[in-house]
Amino acid sequence: MKKIQMVDLNGQYEGIKDEVNNSISEVLDSSAFINGPQVHAFQKELEEYLNVKHVIPCANGTDALQICMMGLGLKPGDEVITADFTFAATVEVIALLNLTPVLVDVEPDTFNIDIDAIEKAITPKTKAIVPVHLFGQCANMDAIMELAEKHSLYVIEDNAQAIGATHTFKNGQKQKAGTIGHVASTSFFPSKNLGCYGDGGAIFTNDDDLAHTIRGMVNHGMYKRYHHDVIGVNSRLDSIQAAVLRAKLPNLDTYNSKRREAARRYSKAFEGQEHIMVPKTVNGCDGICDTCDCHVFHQYTLRILNEKRDGLAQHLNDNGVPCGVYYPIPLHKQKAYMDERYNEADFPVTNQLIKEVISLPMHTELDDDQIQFITNLVIDFLNH
Repeated sequence: MKKIQMVDLNGQYEGIKDEVNNSISEVLDSSAFINGPQVHAFQKELEEYLNVKHVIPCANGTDALQICMMGLGLKPGDEVITADFTFAATVEVIALLNLTPVLVDVEPDTFNIDIDAIEKAITPKTKAIVPVHLFGQCANMDAIMELAEKHSLYVIEDNAQAIGATHTFKNGQKQKAGTIGHVASTSFFPSKNLGCYGDGGAIFTNDDDLAHTIRGMVNHGMYKRYHHDVIGVNSRLDSIQAAVLRAKLPNLDTYNSKRREAARRYSKAFEGQEHIMVPKTVNGCDGICDTCDCHVFHQYTLRILNEKRDGLAQHLNDNGVPCGVYYPIPLHKQKAYMDERYNEADFPVTNQLIKEVISLPMHTELDDDQIQFITNLVIDFLNH
């Protein structure tokens, strides 16, 4: 059995080596390293894949989220509601812009932002909701968009972990994650489902005026060289990273399908295990359904219900199996984001999840022998 990795980027590269190398060579030959033809081509190809009017590439996913908020014209003191159980970048950009982060609890099964908690947190100062499509599937966008319309709020999708996932609305309509709200951000960090070989990100929107504003913002506020029409930043996707992403994009659905297949094998192996809660998809198929495309399994995250999570993590590591705890400290308890406004009673789910969650290796190169080895280790440890 080959070595088990949390993310096998080298194995994935071997499958597209010629395409990647040829694309990078084109950039080197052209010397168009910033905003070159590869960037513009990737932008158009991603717009077509997502069926969204505007993709604006930028330097990384954190910049993308910050620029979304800048583009919407949010002002210091405006309140922005987002999930307590996620990576710090989501709240980081809110604080950097002197906006007021309002953290709320999440659902116990999907790990996504809780709709009732959002509604409870809305005040006259609330201007936006940032649902994080955590671990690879959309938050409840039907309910979020209804709330946003009711209260005249912006919706900024944090789609760093769910590119390629599909949300099915109550009326049966389907849309790709990141194309539903007013604007969305994503990350192309190497370990993402669509990852480059450095940092990269993008912004999505169907709003023509907002797209125009953001296109200037990512390039120092310029639409014409040395004419600075809006306050901007320096956040551009470089051409080499775009070349890598162009080589990977045609394979994204295949990559996501392989992740779903690995998730199905994991979940099947854990059937009947009373101490394990497997990931739940929004349509209730628990990741085993053959036709489900709502979850792209950026992470395969279990809840360990018998207080042995930390011991299990150590056991896996001792046996050569990497794992991750995403996330060990909720944002409302992080030193940088503590606030007397927060009440522990408002975060029962998040405070429980941080004791129970563990993410197993998940990538496109996992094979049956590896999954069997991993699941046997988990089951044997928890049952003894």
